[in-house]
Amino acid sequence: MSPPEITRRPTIVRRGLTIALGLALAGGARAGVNPGDPFPSLPAAGLDGGAPPATAGRVVLVDFWASWCAPCRAAFSAYARLEADYAPRGLVIVAVSVDESPAAYAAFVDRFRPPFAVRRDPEQHLARRVDIPALPTCYLLGRDGRVRFVHQGFHGDQTERELRREIDRLLADPVLAP
Repeated sequence: MSPPEITRRPTIVRRGLTIALGLALAGGARAGVNPGDPFPSLPAAGLDGGAPPATAGRVVLVDFWASWCAPCRAAFSAYARLEADYAPRGLVIVAVSVDESPAAYAAFVDRFRPPFAVRRDPEQHLARRVDIPALPTCYLLGRDGRVRFVHQGFHGDQTERELRREIDRLLADPVLAP
């Protein structure tokens, strides 16, 4: 028997298919948050799980995920490595769950014990504002809070290599350094 959160998953899947169809018809342009745009305030997003970590002047990776998403689970291992390697240099990782079920969210967090901040967007207010195209999707922000890179999906070592290259670049940027 399927867990209850899987029965609710089609809402976001249908939304993703609608977005994909809209992108195809619009020639790739999409609403929401894109590279160059400021990322919405995490403290103002009303996330469950406590206040998000301080991000001002830091390079930030915001990842949208769900407990039922297999690529999301794979991404967490890569993010743990990124946290270990880059947090001392100024990277902050905030993983935002779109799980509607607090139990599914809690079970995932208990099982994987991520070393970075994990919060839940139970009503998907932030996810809708950002207009995430798929799960997982991560947004890499410069020290100024603007989106610099977007990674839709997680493609194992390839995505991790790309993120490392981009994080190195953002941390080394003297214009954006504190």
